[in-house]
Order: sequence, then C-alpha cells, then structure tokens
Amino acid sequence: MFNSLTGRLTFKAQDSIGLENPPGLEWEVFVSGSTLARLPGLGETVQVFTYLHHREDSMRLYGFFDPPERRIFLELLKVDGLGVKQSLKILSGITPEGFIRCLDQGDPEALTRLPGLGLKTAQKILLSLRGKLRLEDEKDLRGGGDLADSLVNMGFERRRVREALSRILGEAPGLGEEEIFRRALIKLSKG
Repeated sequence: MFNSLTGRLTFKAQDSIGLENPPGLEWEVFVSGSTLARLPGLGETVQVFTYLHHREDSMRLYGFFDPPERRIFLELLKVDGLGVKQSLKILSGITPEGFIRCLDQGDPEALTRLPGLGLKTAQKILLSLRGKLRLEDEKDLRGGGDLADSLVNMGFERRRVREALSRILGEAPGLGEEEIFRRALIKLSKG
C-alpha cells in the first residue's frame, strides 16, 4: 500500500495536484484546501501522505500534508453518512489540531462552522470520534519524534523544539531527516 508520494509539483487545481515521479509519470492526487494552501510553488519537490480509495468503477489517490490530517480523514470515513468528498471538505476548513480540539470540547456548533456540515452530521462525528483521536506532539511530525528527543537532550526546550520542527516542515515539506535536524539546530541556536 502507498504511504506517501514524493515528486515534483506540476500543477495545482481547486481540489487536486499533479506530482511527477519518476520523470515522465504524473500522478493526479486529490487534496483538501488546507493541504493545497500549505504546499510550495510549482516545480518544487513535495511529499504527500496518501490514501488510495478504490470502488468498483474508479480508483482515486488522495494526498495529505501530514499524517495527522490523513488519520483524521480515515476516521471521518468511518462516520456513517460521510464519504471522501465530504471528509475532504471538512479538512479544508480546519487544521487537525483544531478538529481534535472541537472533538475534545464536545462542541457540535463549532463543527457546524465547517463547510457543508450541519448539526446532525456534527453530532454524528462527535459521537463516533470523540476520545478516539489525539495528536501525539512530536511523533506526528513525520517521524520527528527522534529528532525532537535528540534536540531536547541537547538542552533545548521541548516547546521551542516542537515549534521549530513544525515551522521547518511547513516551509519545506519533503526534507530529509538530516536536513530537518540541521535547520532545527540552526534555528534553535539563534534563540
């Protein structure tokens, strides 16, 4: 099964992107509005975390900026009455952190502010998912748990480490672990 796809960004449409990998092969990947907004410009190399949705009459590849967004998407698909389009629409209007905060607070009205989400569906989501989703701080930063622990062990404050890693991954998705560590070390050393 696909976990992620890394390639050169060839196009951005309203609900999809194109990734070229290897040269000469372009993948169409359907994405949420929030993933689309966080991706760099055309021609840049990006990594998206994927989900292949297979039905009798079609196969579509969905991509997400990070593992927490994909995990929420997969959990939303388990909610009775929600499909892939509705789930992507929900993720277009909120960050993974914001979504989990709404679940933790048990506030259906907050969820109804999301695009295309009524009160009954918001209540279904709360009943189905409340208490099941949790962000695991550094470990959700694309395997950044080891990096975060290493930086904390070097004497940097955990909160600052989390912020630095998050900022680096937001600015330049698809970086290798060594480059992420190098950039985080520079950023944290500057104070």
